Amino acid sequence: MGQRGAFARKRAVGILFVAVLTNLIGFGIIIPLLPFYGQRMGASEVEIGLLFASFSIAQLVASPLLGALSDRYGRKPFLLLGLVGAAIGYVLMALAPSLGWLFVARLVDGACGGIITTVRAYLADILEESERAQGYGLIGVAFGTGFIAGPLLGSLLAQWGLSAPAWGAAILSTAAALWTLVGLPEPTRLRVTHPSLLQNVRQVWSYKPLRPFLLFDFLFWSCQAVYQTGFALLVHRRFGLGERHVGYLLGFVGALGVLTQVGLVGWLARRIGDGRAFRLGVIIAAFGLGGAAVMPSVPLFLLCLVPAAVGSGVAIPSLLSVLSRATPAAYQGGLQGVATSLEGLARVVGPLWGNGGMAFSPIVPFGSAALVLFAVGIVASQYVQRLTQVHAHTESISERVG
Repeated sequence: MGQRGAFARKRAVGILFVAVLTNLIGFGIIIPLLPFYGQRMGASEVEIGLLFASFSIAQLVASPLLGALSDRYGRKPFLLLGLVGAAIGYVLMALAPSLGWLFVARLVDGACGGIITTVRAYLADILEESERAQGYGLIGVAFGTGFIAGPLLGSLLAQWGLSAPAWGAAILSTAAALWTLVGLPEPTRLRVTHPSLLQNVRQVWSYKPLRPFLLFDFLFWSCQAVYQTGFALLVHRRFGLGERHVGYLLGFVGALGVLTQVGLVGWLARRIGDGRAFRLGVIIAAFGLGGAAVMPSVPLFLLCLVPAAVGSGVAIPSLLSVLSRATPAAYQGGLQGVATSLEGLARVVGPLWGNGGMAFSPIVPFGSAALVLFAVGIVASQYVQRLTQVHAHTESISERVG
């Protein structure tokens, strides 16, 4: 019985891995192409930013509600809703006759297509505590792989027309939904994992040493959103590159980031600590983005993308580690909810900032993001020096709360 149970858990994790992978591949397919869709329908730079932001706004509003409903009615229906909703959003995008319908497609995709909250809750239901790190790590691999494969696949499909990548994403999501429907059982036990956002904010914000790190988290992910969503317009305006080239470049950047996280971050954190690794990664990314903002040719631009990708690859896991270490054990659940919400808000601010800045100059989006990242790196240094004291304080807080 134990072996059958272990096999069933592995099979469920495998299906969830594929569901997240296809969801992120679909997301990655659309990101490089959305500005070209918008331009074809006469959208301004600000309206293109709103197209990106509308997805995140819908996801930010819908995710807590869907999570709470899955606590009450089960995980599987809402996983299916997420996959089918994403497919519907992609079909609407492929068929959209106007900019208004394109906004509808993005809102539907954002409201229904954010499955990660339900996936994490499902894993918490079926995995023991000793198994969860590995399970969540596998989902992280799906994220990284999806962000690499999506832009590359979108570039390949774009040769058959601008709507072909959206149809491809819809087919992937539909196939994942069918496999989930047939192969994934409903968990036999449900753990309520969705306290209200207001409860999370009150709990986590009450712990003052954590506040600067939450600010760093928001600013860092806002700059990442500037980079990701402003990339296509930037290279199109400055170098005349189209949707196929944008996808290949983003795939290259994503691969560099994943390789950095796999091969460099652990060694660097052991040598200098996760706090200093975060600071170093942010500053390296700032120099890369700043250089990319002003380089006059494609080869030099590509050269600057290397430190931008490597720096972000170092900063992302290091920041997660810093946030976790600076938080008492009793507040870890609340931290994850608040951090996820902050990152969602950053994906609303970043596209408006980056694409809106393009209306003034192609230099503004990457240049301003580089300045903010550099400032974060400099200011973070004084808090990094306090990490040892903060960590000791978190342990005492955990003992008192526990």
